[in-house]
Amino acid sequence: MKKVKDGVARFKKDIYPNHRDLFERLSEGQNPEVLFITCSDSRIDTNLITQTQPGDLFIVRNAGNIVPPYSIGSSDVGTVAAIEFAVGALKTEEIIVCGHTDCGAMKGALEPESLTELPHVCEWLKHSSSALHIMKDHHGDLEGDAQLNKLIEENVISQLMHLQTYPFIASQLRAKKVNLHGWVYDIRAGLITEYNPKTGLFEPLSDEVVQAVSHKTSAA
Repeated sequence: MKKVKDGVARFKKDIYPNHRDLFERLSEGQNPEVLFITCSDSRIDTNLITQTQPGDLFIVRNAGNIVPPYSIGSSDVGTVAAIEFAVGALKTEEIIVCGHTDCGAMKGALEPESLTELPHVCEWLKHSSSALHIMKDHHGDLEGDAQLNKLIEENVISQLMHLQTYPFIASQLRAKKVNLHGWVYDIRAGLITEYNPKTGLFEPLSDEVVQAVSHKTSAA
């Protein structure tokens, strides 16, 4: 806690005064145009890897960057409500699902026997079951890190598909008022790959996407 408290003190003394105008503006409301869905993993700093400021991203975090399929009365109301608020109320136009290397949640999905004492985690990871089946059926020859990395990618794709089950997102997609992006962040290399639905592959993040997101966040 000392490290955290010292950080708060430095923020109050050194950071806040230099960004007073920004925080005063943010105190009056938010207008993010990017919904960023990523993992709760402590190694993921969304603003750092995207070089954005407070107010630029509406961030939803959970174990495994999971989006439960849409269902009225779902017990996963927290994540669903956050997505609904971002798209329905804040009118975010870009939605990013960002997985990452060395994901503990995906390791758990691969080895469910390791989760016997974590029943809620085990239940939550059922939302990644389609990704697990696809990985095993189509990439059964993979082992070790290669297997884990493929599951991480397939999980991102599955969560993008889950997003499309949300009526308000499906409607916005049909009207071309929202765009979906699937990313994987490589922690060691500091690189991001993006899912290309035309090739079915994760490719180096295109400059066009970087520029589009940067333009939206800087203009917000």
